[in-house]
Amino acid sequence: MNLCIRYFTKSKKGNTKKLSDFISNRIGVEALDVSNNLNEEVNYLILVNALYANNIDKEVKVFLENNKDKIKNVVNVCSSASGKSTYKKVKKECDRLGINILEDEYHTKASWIFINKDRPNEEDFNRLARFVDKIVEKSGLNG
Repeated sequence: MNLCIRYFTKSKKGNTKKLSDFISNRIGVEALDVSNNLNEEVNYLILVNALYANNIDKEVKVFLENNKDKIKNVVNVCSSASGKSTYKKVKKECDRLGINILEDEYHTKASWIFINKDRPNEEDFNRLARFVDKIVEKSGLNG
C-alpha cells in the first residue's frame, strides 16, 4: 500500500479525529485509529496525533513498535492546546525504531476547556489542505 492514515485521540473534543477525517476526505483514504495495526507495508503513514502532558501517548508508541517493519516513512500531523508540535517526540520514537520520518509536518493549536476556542478553525483546515496537497504532490502518493 502506498499511503495510510492512523490517528490517536483521547480528547472528548475530538480535535485529532477531526484532522484525520479531514485528511481522509481530502485524499480518499480511510483514517483508522492506532488500535488497527497495518496489514501490509506502507510507503507513507500519515500519523495524526496530539501532545498530552508534553508527550505523545503510549498507544502511538505501541503502534509504531508493532508496525515498524511495515512503515517506510512517517508524515507527522498533530494538534495541541499549547500549539507545540509532537514532531521531536515522534522523531525520537521513529529514530529508535529505524523508521524514517519526513521533515515536513503539520501542527496546529487545538481547543481544550477554555483555551483556543473553536480551534482547529477554517484557516487551520485551509493550511492542512495545502499541507496534504503538497505531500501528495511531492511524494506522488495515492491510496
